[in-house]
Amino acid sequence: MRRSTFLAAATATALSATLFTGLSPAHADNAAGGPVLSDADGWYQPGLIFVTAHSDRPLTHITAHFYPLDAPAGGPEAGSTEDFTQYSGQDATSGTWRAPVHLADLGDYRVTVDLEDASGTIVTGALSPHTLQYQTLVTIPDLTATPAVPDYLHQQVAVSGTALATDPRHPDTPTPAVGIPVDIETGRGRVSATSTADGRFTAAFVPVQTSIDLTAAPEASVHYPGAIDLLSPKQHLHTTQAPVRFTASTHTLNLKQGATGTVIGRAEIQTTTGWQPLPHTAITLFGLGPNGLPSFVAGQTTTDSQGSYTLHVSSESAAPTAQLVAGTSSMPFQQVATEPFSLHIAYTTHIDMSAALNDDASLKVSGYVSYEDARAHWPTHPTVTLQYSKDGKSGWKNATTIPIKIRYNKPQFDEEFARTLTTTNTNAYWRARFDGNPDLATNNTKPVHLYRYATRITGFHASPDPVRKNQPIRFSGTLQYKDGTTWKPLGGGAPTLYFKARGSTTYRYVTELGTDKPGHLIGMVTAKQDGTWAVALSRQTGSRYLKSTQATDYVDVR
Repeated sequence: MRRSTFLAAATATALSATLFTGLSPAHADNAAGGPVLSDADGWYQPGLIFVTAHSDRPLTHITAHFYPLDAPAGGPEAGSTEDFTQYSGQDATSGTWRAPVHLADLGDYRVTVDLEDASGTIVTGALSPHTLQYQTLVTIPDLTATPAVPDYLHQQVAVSGTALATDPRHPDTPTPAVGIPVDIETGRGRVSATSTADGRFTAAFVPVQTSIDLTAAPEASVHYPGAIDLLSPKQHLHTTQAPVRFTASTHTLNLKQGATGTVIGRAEIQTTTGWQPLPHTAITLFGLGPNGLPSFVAGQTTTDSQGSYTLHVSSESAAPTAQLVAGTSSMPFQQVATEPFSLHIAYTTHIDMSAALNDDASLKVSGYVSYEDARAHWPTHPTVTLQYSKDGKSGWKNATTIPIKIRYNKPQFDEEFARTLTTTNTNAYWRARFDGNPDLATNNTKPVHLYRYATRITGFHASPDPVRKNQPIRFSGTLQYKDGTTWKPLGGGAPTLYFKARGSTTYRYVTELGTDKPGHLIGMVTAKQDGTWAVALSRQTGSRYLKSTQATDYVDVR
């Protein structure tokens, strides 16, 4: 794994605290305000140690001692240095001093410092909070990018550099770092490379943003165990965005609900060789919000290899004020081009209907219509058209026009319609259609299948006739229903039997007769007096049948 310089410093501090618990910076005997050590570190400068300290008197002498981290307390030092010169600070009472370090072996070392000031006060064995990382330093001082300003015709960028290894024992003679993996940050991505025998590496990428700070980081390598890997200086790179233009076959679409509009055109980009087709670029239709900024996407497509495009615009998203846009703001090699646009839609309406076919073939319908957008308005006399069809798919015919009663005249409020009418279509699909206007889209309810079969009783006869009083009277006849143009037996029905006595003008209910599977009447009564017997399917039986006309027969009782 790559060795983080921050991680190394933190680790050294932790090791110092662990291995040398109880050690702390020494203080001058019987002295207040004497020399105080703040830190001693290598600052990632090969072969150097930097000591930061202060005192109330000028510091006159500094000695740094180095101990292997795994050495026990009180063990021999691995080396020392006292050849310090002041590196920073306004005077010798406070600042940073540096000195060369010469050790036999690479590694991390515990550092203690002896300090003496002009008063003769001496502090010995002050422990640095950081360790000295006396390790090979791998750097990349010359990261370059070619071209430095890529453009549409020259998009690929070559990144190169040299990895150098500096041994702190020979700080003035850095050598090429061989076989070092290099991680190159390219803004929104990364590429990798490996240094060759001369320490050189190269990689290529295509920028995906207009401005990039390139950096290269050496990674850990078996060739340089324990090495300190430093991030390269940033190399700023920015792209050139070329002008773009495009054509559109129309800048206005007026669509009805459910329709799709089409816009065709061609996009081009300006290069050093002139205007040329712009392939594989997004063409987007944006609806603009009240602030004039893009609010939603009303349509999108992409140019082909010749820069041509076909944009299909749905009527789902109305955009009275819109904008056609070629490209996106994040494209590194081309500018964004815009064209004004207007997309007018007849606003969405909602319609619903309930319908029922009664026993007498009367049709009862009711429902509502509403709209969503506050910019829409009802027609002066809004209506719905009641339509019917044999299959519910085609051949719709108008049955009647029903007015819509406007009560609220507001968006998202249901306005109602209702009517009851007589129809001969006892087996049909029904729907209500709102025809709309320029502001309101046409809409239909889902078809509702309503059907009732006509019924009849044929061959009705009461026998015997004449009949003796208190003798049974039996009834014959067939109950039928009409399926299309064919009459078929209706088994399991329950037609009603009525009787009107001779001289009376009123029928009275007697009983219900049955029918067998072929539809034949089943039932009998006891003869009491002369009169007329009548039978009819006088009520709805189930959900499919209409009442039949009466069939009658007079019987003489003796």
